[in-house]
Amino acid sequence: MLRDCFDIDLSSLRTPCFLTDERLLRRNGEILRRVQEETGCRILLAQKAFSMFRTYPILKEYLAGTTASGLYEAKLGWEEFGGEVHIFSPAFHPEDMPEICAISDHIVFNTLRQWQQHKEAVQNCGRTISCGIRVNPEYAEVETDLYNPCIPGSRMGTRAEQFTDALFEGLEGIHFHTMCEQNSDVLERTLPHLIEKFDPYLRKCKWVNFGGGHHITRADYDIPRLIRCIRMIQERYGVQVYLEPGEAIALNAGFLVTSVLDFVENGMDIAILDASAACHMPDVLEMPYRPHIIGSGMPREKAYTYRLGGNTCLAGDVLGDYSFDKPLKAGDKLILCDMAIYSMVKTNTFNGMPLPDLALHRADGTIELVKHFTYEDFKCRLS
Repeated sequence: MLRDCFDIDLSSLRTPCFLTDERLLRRNGEILRRVQEETGCRILLAQKAFSMFRTYPILKEYLAGTTASGLYEAKLGWEEFGGEVHIFSPAFHPEDMPEICAISDHIVFNTLRQWQQHKEAVQNCGRTISCGIRVNPEYAEVETDLYNPCIPGSRMGTRAEQFTDALFEGLEGIHFHTMCEQNSDVLERTLPHLIEKFDPYLRKCKWVNFGGGHHITRADYDIPRLIRCIRMIQERYGVQVYLEPGEAIALNAGFLVTSVLDFVENGMDIAILDASAACHMPDVLEMPYRPHIIGSGMPREKAYTYRLGGNTCLAGDVLGDYSFDKPLKAGDKLILCDMAIYSMVKTNTFNGMPLPDLALHRADGTIELVKHFTYEDFKCRLS
């Protein structure tokens, strides 16, 4: 991660702007390619986390394809990325199935009822599609309930007690997704629960999909342990293993550049930015988490502390409290780290807030403005 060694000239950028760095994407890609080469697994881009398709020609050098959470993401992967197209949804609308079948290589159903409902459409579509079922091993180590797919009462996946040989007939794979921003030790502790509950069905599979949440490109990630986990499942069941990380693809490879607009004094110094936590990085409020800003410190760690707020009417539209070596002034650009993942795909136009520009820092040092959003982008979402 560049952290406080940021070396990109931002003078040409309007703000707010999401800036993705090709060099850092490629660094992540090399790590993911190593895992695939050493194990034979296939790694897919989970577009729900990162779908800046201008970068797909870069990522397709390293990855086997894309995975989608619905028809639109599947179409984007099919049109712009190529390779394998996988899709999962908690439930598929019957009207979407003809188009889904026309472009998908794998379809993962959330329930055996969904498989029975759509089996005929899949089998009669004129293409070979491998279908699987998402299972719930009823084990996860995700601390935030909002992101825990195995919490009691979860709608995600089918439990072992609901399986029968007859209902499983025709399926070729098992998919599980139990992790969120976690290391491979969590995967290693999860696999025994998967095996204990689903061993008879795993033995009938052609593939097993480990889902997402694997922070493979994080500096402290234990890759040798991941490789052992993959090989264990491959050797035990003779299956093709898939992984579909989202965050790991673009982890630490993007930034949100924002400018200081004004200041408020109310018991402390408050800086108003032209970016918004609520509109441009909602996970800051939902998770919650505190993004690193280059050159900043914790409150009172450096000489000047500010509360950084967004430019909307939401009282809680606040990034957090940060300190700096020098006083901030209107026009200063702040660089928020690790903003490629989830932020871009979750933006909204609450309050009529303009969406940030999208830009790509190329490996040759040039900056490409990929997209500038206008009033029409706000208006076209309404009627």
